[in-house]
Amino acid sequence: MTARGEVPLPTQDPFGRGPFVVTRLENPTSGTVVEGRFSLGWMGRLSREQLDLVGLLLARRNNLQQLAADLGIAYNTLRARFDDIVDAVSQEPSAPSASAAETTGAGNHARREVLRALASGDLTPDEALAALTRDRPT
Repeated sequence: MTARGEVPLPTQDPFGRGPFVVTRLENPTSGTVVEGRFSLGWMGRLSREQLDLVGLLLARRNNLQQLAADLGIAYNTLRARFDDIVDAVSQEPSAPSASAAETTGAGNHARREVLRALASGDLTPDEALAALTRDRPT
């Protein structure tokens, strides 16, 4: 919560899979209110944590190495998180086939999780290789 009692903008529906649509904007200083149906655009495809990470990176002028050091995490771990952000931002708002998009996204997400675990030392290289090749289509 901010000093004015505001909460961060939720970007994802906690109860469903559909995107949020903003229907009201208000300037508390002037009292101006604008109502309609407004898209969150690329920001609506990111989680709150991903948006915060983008903000931190911009504050460091896109220096991933500095941000990794400031956060106390491995550069490769941070890089994998930003790869997820790039994937989310690059998605088309209306994918032609939801099932195909979900399958591909799930595969990419699982792969990134394995790579994150490898980068952080939670998996050995052999364990990571086994996890990455376990469900590979033949």
